[in-house]
Amino acid sequence: MSTKYRGKRPSHGPGGHAGNKPAPGAATLAAAVEVVAAVVSGGRSADDALQETAARVDRAAIQAIALGTVRWYLRLLPAVGKLLQRPIADLPPPLAALLVTGAHQVEYSRAPVEASVHLAVEASRLIGAARASGLVNAVLRRFVREREELLSDAPAEGQAALADGDIARRTAHPHWFVQQLRMAWPDQFLRVLEANNEHPPMTLRLDLSQLSGEQFMLEWRALGREAALIDWRPGAVTLARPAPIGVIPGFATGRVSVQDAAAQLAAPLLQAQAGMRVLDACAAPGGKTLHLAQLTRGLEQLIAADIDGARLRLVEENFARANAAAPLVSAELVRADLTRPAAELIECLQPRSFDRVLVDAPCSSTGVIRRHPDIKLLRRAGDIAGFQAIQRAVLKNAFELLRPGGRLVYCTCSVLPVENEELVGEFLAAESRASALPWPLAVPMPPGILIRPVGWQLLPGHGAGSDGFYYACIGAATDE
Repeated sequence: MSTKYRGKRPSHGPGGHAGNKPAPGAATLAAAVEVVAAVVSGGRSADDALQETAARVDRAAIQAIALGTVRWYLRLLPAVGKLLQRPIADLPPPLAALLVTGAHQVEYSRAPVEASVHLAVEASRLIGAARASGLVNAVLRRFVREREELLSDAPAEGQAALADGDIARRTAHPHWFVQQLRMAWPDQFLRVLEANNEHPPMTLRLDLSQLSGEQFMLEWRALGREAALIDWRPGAVTLARPAPIGVIPGFATGRVSVQDAAAQLAAPLLQAQAGMRVLDACAAPGGKTLHLAQLTRGLEQLIAADIDGARLRLVEENFARANAAAPLVSAELVRADLTRPAAELIECLQPRSFDRVLVDAPCSSTGVIRRHPDIKLLRRAGDIAGFQAIQRAVLKNAFELLRPGGRLVYCTCSVLPVENEELVGEFLAAESRASALPWPLAVPMPPGILIRPVGWQLLPGHGAGSDGFYYACIGAATDE
């Protein structure tokens, strides 16, 4: 029998806190519920919603609960919905978010299930749903008893394998994404879905001109912590456990940055040299721009362009951190819309004026779901066409800024070929001055990378242990 919300007044059993301070942990759970509701009902990114908890001492716990719930939301929502008499979508968004968050704590946290239910009941008062505390108690107690059946995704009798819809529920991914992923990567898609639900490693990039891998390991181990150097990416280090940036030696002065190993390939693939003019066409938040500046000293000019002025300030902050001890690297920040034709851009972005151009194109971000599980809830199938339109325009206009004989690197953190190899292939077919370039011999190739008809694809959970990323290297023909 389903449970109906009848607007009862809260009932407090033994240990209840009616009229008193809430139980320890209830405020943390309530704050996490607010983040979940902001993502699910407000369409906000989890990073944005979590900014409101930045000053709280329990921020790490709030983040862990909220991101965990968002990660498994599409699996938990139908299960909780079965316990209600009316659609869960008809409930006030904070109450719906509380029920799913409470179910997450029951299913995935290490806390005793009774404690998880009790905290959810307590949290109902803090989110303004005190009259629904009885409903919260009843639904979550039933979830505790019936969750194995509620969450079962076993194939029906005689069914050979799980269908896309079953896989989507089991792995908590949107159905449209599972379909597209299976079509694109029939042999790899299940592992990608599994990897998306794993906790991502914290990977660092060292500025090897200031700090060697061996030096960092000595400093890190002196703090009683462990890490491992990544053999295929010089200067990349994976921490055994994530750590606050404040304790990482060298972070405050730019010797060390937080950057996934896959993203660390962009600057080396560009093959910039001293004396060149280099454009990072979609630069914010600036991690790749800073890598370019640190990897190749003596550039004639490095321009970091982005359409978003607020996000350009993040690029500025990255460089300010790197120059905290002494001015070492610089970039010129330019607000520019690269979807506009090159002829319409501002004076410093003139056609055929750059030796190197990096296009880290806006995309679906489907390769970084393990870091940003809210992508599962925020991204829609219809969004992909919009990203493609931007990608085509930016690639076309960025290529016009490239000098004859120059090199352009196109990359995305997407795993969908329509944003990657197919889009670049279409561009190369239409642009006679452009050609695909090989992978540079000087750059070690990551294990598990897939060589595509155009470019290279890294998939989450395969070989390199990195995020999902796509790269293509494009050359501009000389005028001879």
